[in-house]
This record gives sequence, C-alpha cells and structure tokens, in this order.
Amino acid sequence: MLLLRHTVVILAVLGVAALARAENLGTIGPTYPIAEKSLLEVIMSRLRAKEASGELKKLEQEARERAAAAVNSPKPVAGLHRAEAPRTFYFDPSFTLQTNVVDERGAVLFPAGTRKNPLEVVSLSKHLLFFDARDPRQVERARELIDRYQGKVKPILVGGSYMDLMKRWNKQVFYDQDGTLVRKFGITAVPAIVSQEGQRLRIDEVPALPAPGVIGITDKEGRLPG
Repeated sequence: MLLLRHTVVILAVLGVAALARAENLGTIGPTYPIAEKSLLEVIMSRLRAKEASGELKKLEQEARERAAAAVNSPKPVAGLHRAEAPRTFYFDPSFTLQTNVVDERGAVLFPAGTRKNPLEVVSLSKHLLFFDARDPRQVERARELIDRYQGKVKPILVGGSYMDLMKRWNKQVFYDQDGTLVRKFGITAVPAIVSQEGQRLRIDEVPALPAPGVIGITDKEGRLPG
C-alpha cells in the first residue's frame, strides 16, 4: 500500500509539472506583423504594371503570332533533301501481332505471332505525294503529278505552309508532322510518291525538274505506276 501511495503522489506531481509546461509563457521579445506579400499578389502586381505599360499587350500579340506561325508553317521535317536522281524501292506494310486479338467474348480471332498485311483488307485509294512547298520547283513538279494522276493524289508537305498552298490550289493539303510517314517509308529525298503495287507499296523519289517531255514516273518498261 505504501508503494502504491508513493506512485500516486509521483504521478500527481508529474501531471502538475506537465500542465505547468503547457501554460502560456507570455511573449518573449518584440513581435512584428507578417509584411511579406503572397506570391499571387506579386504576380498580379507585375501583370498590372505590364498592362499599364503596354508590354502585356505586346506579349499577347507575339504569342498569337507564334501560334499562328506554328499552325500555318509547321517545323520542316529534318533529314530530307531534294531528289536529284530517280530512285524506286518498295515497302512491305506487313506486321506481326504481339498479342492475341480477341472478340468481346474473349475468343481468339488472331493469335500472337500472326503476320498480317493491311493491304489484304484495304487498298490505298490515293497516291501519297511528299514534297517541300518552300521549293518552287518541287511545287511545280507536284502539280504536274497531281494532274497526271487526275487528282487521285494526297499532297503531303514536309516543309512550307500548307495553308498558303491550299488557298492557291483550292485543294486540301496535308502535313507530315515530325516526319512520321517519311521515316516509316524510308524516304530520304523529295518529291516522293507512294503507290500500291499488289500487297506492297512502291515508293518513287523523283527529281524536282524532270527530263524534257517526261511528266510522270516510269518503270524499266516505261510504264507509270497505277
């Protein structure tokens, strides 16, 4: 019993000490209000100053001009040069399935490892014509090829303004963003035209200035690709 009473007394003393430490000790030294501005206030203050000076309007105009330039004249595809001599090669679009293709019930339609060719299912409806609109000779050559194939050509730029060309030709013009297609096909020189031959694609890189009297691209027997 004596030990228990001592324990109670000790706990009581410790409790009082703990409560004493939790009391307000008052102010130690002088205090000052927080004078630092918030980050938002600083930003808004700077924006108001730029607006008042006209600098903000100028920055907005420059941003609009950069955005318009990026849309109207995308970054040219790097690594291409003007075709100086004709070159013909082929591209096989076949691919191998990496995983099973299943239907909505999970039944396997095509197992992994199956090799398929998209041209077995769908045909290339138009020729794909790649060229650089910054080069007037390439533009002229492209126009000749479009006329030769009676408009069954999809013009695709690798440089220059597709918006300007659409206005001039009154025809839809595309752009190979980041050179995705030319790299896939292995094209290194333009103009280049892609045509379907059976279940593979024929690619002809053609000089911008054809020989006199030559309008299209011919094979060894003098025939144009279909």
